[in-house]
Amino acid sequence: MTNFVAQYKSVQERYTPMAKFELKLPKMGESVAEATVTNWLKEIGDTIEADEAVLEIATDKVDSEVPSEVDGVLVERLFEADDVVQVGQTIAIIETEDDMGSNGTETAAEDVDETPAEKPSPDVVAAVEERVTEAKASTQPVIENKGDRFYSPLVKNIASEEGITQNELDAVPGTGKDGRVTKNDILSYLKNRGSAPAAVTSAPKTQQPEKPVSASKPVVPVSVNGEDEIIEMTRMGKLIAHHMIESTQTSAHVQSFVECDVTKIWNWRNKVKAGFEKREGEKLTFTPIFMEAVAKALREFPMLNISVDGDKIIKRRNINLGMAAALADGNLIVPVIKNADQLNLVGMSKAVNDLAHRARNGQLKPDEVQGGTYTVTNVGTFGSVMGTPIINQPQVGILALGAIRKVPAVIETSEGDFIGIRYKMFLSHSYDHRVVNGALGGQFVKAVADYLEAWDVNREV
Repeated sequence: MTNFVAQYKSVQERYTPMAKFELKLPKMGESVAEATVTNWLKEIGDTIEADEAVLEIATDKVDSEVPSEVDGVLVERLFEADDVVQVGQTIAIIETEDDMGSNGTETAAEDVDETPAEKPSPDVVAAVEERVTEAKASTQPVIENKGDRFYSPLVKNIASEEGITQNELDAVPGTGKDGRVTKNDILSYLKNRGSAPAAVTSAPKTQQPEKPVSASKPVVPVSVNGEDEIIEMTRMGKLIAHHMIESTQTSAHVQSFVECDVTKIWNWRNKVKAGFEKREGEKLTFTPIFMEAVAKALREFPMLNISVDGDKIIKRRNINLGMAAALADGNLIVPVIKNADQLNLVGMSKAVNDLAHRARNGQLKPDEVQGGTYTVTNVGTFGSVMGTPIINQPQVGILALGAIRKVPAVIETSEGDFIGIRYKMFLSHSYDHRVVNGALGGQFVKAVADYLEAWDVNREV
């Protein structure tokens, strides 16, 4: 097979026609059809290595980088900053090394004595190529993208040529965007790998490097009259402002409030949280408990798990809970827990902690902030007792969780009423009065409170 490979490479080097590589906007998720160019990292004429980021893009709220799949020189940019690009569209043209040879550099073909007898016929080239393909297919491992591990064509080729298995590659730590394995990562791994492949039976979960939240260009205050400042809004700030105005102009907002006694939950959590963390490796916060109650209430009141399209109501089949999370720059992002009603408390805790962690570190994928059917926001995190949140379009409801407070309260018993210390919080429900009347809106939030107040203090988790 080695002779065939050598002959095939020789044929390619001498007779492959020169071509320019089209860098296209990659698919970023099933529900993502377009993205906005936010910043070019390379200028025309810059040399680019394979797997090196060429530009930054943004979907609704998630920023990403687009890497090159080839080595070459950037010769054309087809879009500028703030332009909207559709998935699959060509963003830029990269001139590869073969093209560079046409600009005056010597190519492999100039180093050989080209005679008609030496040039193989098309049938010979096709036969060699077919033999090489068959040989590679039978001897080299197949590398696939699995879960959130994405491998570029270059990384896949290097892994195949070096005999790296799927499990072995999955265990290589990545330093690229979202923990992606870059060319340098795999070359560094090969350098320290030794002559024999490492025996890897199962791939440990790689720890992705924590990165700061992607932000727009630095905010530069401009002094006015030596006193006031004009601060340019960030890109995300502009998107949020537009989204909020659009929501208030679309939906007829109305609110219902319920005070909820969470003393049972407070005491139960204090009892089980240490054991839960030791067993599951996850902290047990109040958020997954509240999300579980909301998911149950949405099953009971499915007409709040809807959206409006003109004069039509779309009743959503899946319960996908949005979870508003604060970012380091003060903005909010809403990752989505898909099929939340199908998760037990352990699964809900893992989903909440994972999404919150990756939201703070700018590691969310576009699909993870799409498809929500109802949203929950925790205003109590900032000390607020209650709030009147704005609906996250195209949904029709959003629930705000107030701060948990220790307050004196009347306790009713069979022996009479007493004053005692209880842990209480306000639930604030904003809903679209076009399609959700006051009765339904009030019943829903009361159902959430009832689930929480009826908490089983002997529940195992």
